[in-house]
Amino acid sequence: MKAAKRAKLEATGWTVGSAADFLELNPDEATFVEMKVALSQTLRRWRTRKRLTQGELAKQLRSSQSRVAKMEAADPSVSVDLLLRSLFKLGAKPEDIARAIA
Repeated sequence: MKAAKRAKLEATGWTVGSAADFLELNPDEATFVEMKVALSQTLRRWRTRKRLTQGELAKQLRSSQSRVAKMEAADPSVSVDLLLRSLFKLGAKPEDIARAIA
C-alpha cells in the first residue's frame, strides 16, 4: 500500500496491518500460510504453462475441476500434500518447488 493512502486511512481512524495481524497468526502460522499460497500460485502457473484446463488437470489427478480450483485458490481444505503431488504430476522437480516457496 502506498504511504499516502496508508496515512489517509490512519488519519480517519482505520488500523492498517497485515493479514497475519488480522488473523492473529503467530510467525510459524503466517509462514505456513504464505508457503501454501506460493504453492497454489505455482500450481496455476505450471497448469497454464502446460496449457491444461482445470478439468484436464483434474482428470490426471483423478479429482474434480472444483477441487483444482480450490487448490489454486489456496483453500484451507486443500492439503499441502495434495498441492505437492499435483505439482509433481505436472513435472515439477523438488528444486522448482524450493524456488516457489523461497
